[in-house]
Order: sequence, then C-alpha cells, then structure tokens
Amino acid sequence: MKKRIISLLLSISMLATAGFTSCGKKSAKSATANDPHTIVIWHDKEDAVTDVLKKKLKTLEPDVKVVLEKKSDLTESLKMVGNDPNSAPDMYIFAHDKIGVYAEMGILEPITNLISKDDLSKFMDSTVEAATYKGKVYQMPLYYETLLFMYNRLYMKDEEVPKTTEELYSYMKENTGGGHYGFAEQHSTPYYATVWINGFGEKILSKDGKAKLNTKKVKEALTYHKKFVELQPGETEYATVNTLFSEGKAHSTIAGPWMIPTVKEKGMDVGIAPMPVIDETQKSLSPYMGVQGVQVLKNAVKTKKASIKKVLKVLMDPDVEIDLAKASGCAPAQNACYDQDEIKNDNVVMMMKQTADNAVPMPNAPEMDVMWTVLGNLMTDINLSNKDIDESLKNAQAKADSLIKSMK
Repeated sequence: MKKRIISLLLSISMLATAGFTSCGKKSAKSATANDPHTIVIWHDKEDAVTDVLKKKLKTLEPDVKVVLEKKSDLTESLKMVGNDPNSAPDMYIFAHDKIGVYAEMGILEPITNLISKDDLSKFMDSTVEAATYKGKVYQMPLYYETLLFMYNRLYMKDEEVPKTTEELYSYMKENTGGGHYGFAEQHSTPYYATVWINGFGEKILSKDGKAKLNTKKVKEALTYHKKFVELQPGETEYATVNTLFSEGKAHSTIAGPWMIPTVKEKGMDVGIAPMPVIDETQKSLSPYMGVQGVQVLKNAVKTKKASIKKVLKVLMDPDVEIDLAKASGCAPAQNACYDQDEIKNDNVVMMMKQTADNAVPMPNAPEMDVMWTVLGNLMTDINLSNKDIDESLKNAQAKADSLIKSMK
C-alpha cells in the first residue's frame, strides 16, 4: 500500500470536502446526492461524444435521470472530493490510466460487482486488461484510441508506404532535405518514444510498479531509434510535428486519429497504414492503447446501485459504441461491433483495431506518473543533448527508483 500518497490524497479530500462547494462552482451532485433515481456522471468529452450518450441515457427516464457534467479538471477534482458522497459524482467517464490512483484511494467500485462475467466477456481482451488493476476490473470500456501511421498521398504513394522500419529509413534518406522530411514524429516525447520501446518487447513499468529503463531492450530500442531521430527536425513538440505534416513538409508521421479531420480540412489526401515492422525484432512499432470507459464511485453504490446498474446496461448496448464511432471516430470496445458493416467500412476505426492487436494497454499504476517525467528527461538527454546512452539509462533508472520509493 502506498501509504504516503494515499494519506496525502485523503488529506486533500477532507480539506476539499470542507470548502469545495463554497468556492463558487457547485457540482450538480450536491443537490442530488440523496436521490437514488438521479445519477451524476462527470466527463471531459467533446459534444459529439456526449450527444450520443445523452440520447441513449434519456431512454431511462423517468425511472432514472442521468446528468452529464463536463469537468475540465476531472482528475484533480476526483482526488479532492472522491471520498465525499455529497460532492463526488456517482460515476465518471475517463481514460483508464488513472485507475490505479483512485483504486489506491479506495474510491472505486470494481465493475464486476455491477455487471456479470458474461457481460465483461463481450469486450476486447485488451480493453479489459487496461481496466484491470491488481486483479480487479474497475472500468466498463466504451471505446479506445491508438496512434496511427499516416502519410500524405501527394508525396508518399500507396505503393511506397514502408512495411518495415528499414524501408521507412530508406524513404527518409531519399526524401529528407530542402525543408522536407520523409518522416517526422514527436521523437523525444515519452508517449511517442514508447512506440519504439514497446516494439522491442520492453515495458518501462513492471506489473508490480518497478521502473525498467536500464535494460538491454530499452538500450537496443533507443539506440536503433536514434538513427531515425537524426533525419528529423530537432524540435519534437506536438505543434511543430503536426504543423510540418499538415503543411505538407513531412511526408509521413505517427499521430492520433484526432489529427485526421484537421488535415482533411486543409485538403490533404491522407492515408493510414499499419505500423511498420521493426526489422530487428519482427514486431510492429507498438503504441500505447488508451481506453475510455465508465468508472463507478464506491459511495454511490451504497444508495444508488439499482440505478447505476441500469445506466451500465444501457451503455453496454453495442449500438452506443457504433454511434460513437460514426460521430467521433471512436473505436468500439465490444467485439460484436466489428461484425457490422458500418464499422467494417470505416477505414480509420478498422486501422485502429488492427493497430490495437499489437498495441500495449497504457499502464494504470500510480507509478506511471513518475515514469512520464523520467522518460521525458531521458529522451531529451539521448536525442537532443547527445549524452552517452549507457550513462543516461543508468541515471534515469536511479531517478525513477528514487521517485517511486518516495511514493511509498
């Protein structure tokens, strides 16, 4: 048990309970805390997603009324009020990667106490794996996202799309120069760097929350990756890379599906393709998989279990995930959705499904917050400051170990 971090989070929760509702913005929950037929769900989603959910959840009325409340600071708000039944929501819709934090706080109800094993078996195994922390499933998946390999057909023809990383490297050498790049990625951003590390078969955080940076596979991955970095711009942040691709100065990239509408609006004939296979490992570049789904607060179950189960049942309808895919390009979490023509004919969703077969569910342990920071510094040292890789890995491992130890 991570006693120190839990104690801190609980202290924050108690302080927030005393003053949260008096600082101006009140949650809808304060007026409905004792109403067993009203369910408040926090979320941070765009209108295209919530419009689908609202339409479906409205079918529960008048038996159950569901209030969807958008929270831009959802994660921090939950840390503050998650243990206060008068201020916390009953449920929330969010990515799976913070499950460990809230499970350690003791505010989450295992979803398997509310839906059956048969119901859970309808979802892709990888989405259930993502929702699992210390052997318990805390989320009912709705949809997921992965990074995708994208290319501009004006420059990279379909027949030129690299099937392997060495083919990608050859294309980069032949097409980089004069302000153009054959390929550009956020090469020194941790989330993107793990695409290469995962592809070499390493996970930077073990299941028991230990850092794995100073390992043979991480060294091999980052050493191999460095030659691709040398043919890319030195700037690695989101805005630079996406601008290069959207303006046609980078022929290909690795980006999220949210990038596609933007480049299409600019008139790009954008193609998507499977991630190249790493020649050294014969495994594809493997991005993290982020799963969005429904989590339930433990306090809410005490008084609203029947209503919560009705909400989960409605959201479990495959038509919800199909409608989300059509409205916002979300890849459904349920296997049955992929039997429908509406999904089969969606190239972006089907490419995410193919990529997800090799993707790695993002770790949901609290220690991952440490790893993002340490890995970011490590990538800067190796790719941008050209520091010795062995020394950099050794220092990064020591830093991660120290920070994780301080959490306990």
